[in-house]
Amino acid sequence: MKPPAHAAARCAICARPVEPAYKPFCSKRCADVDLGRWLTGGYVIPGEAAGEGDDNPSDLDEES
Repeated sequence: MKPPAHAAARCAICARPVEPAYKPFCSKRCADVDLGRWLTGGYVIPGEAAGEGDDNPSDLDEES
């Protein structure tokens, strides 16, 4: 469903109106805050912790 045409997009960090140059953010600062959260693990999907070697499924083929 599309939002109403009169509804202005809001910054994903501070909820100010979005600037097209920084979409979906209002400024470079908010874009940098978001990037920092990604780089420091601020955004995490809950689940089991991965064990050592779980990142490369091709390792399983070599062990057989």
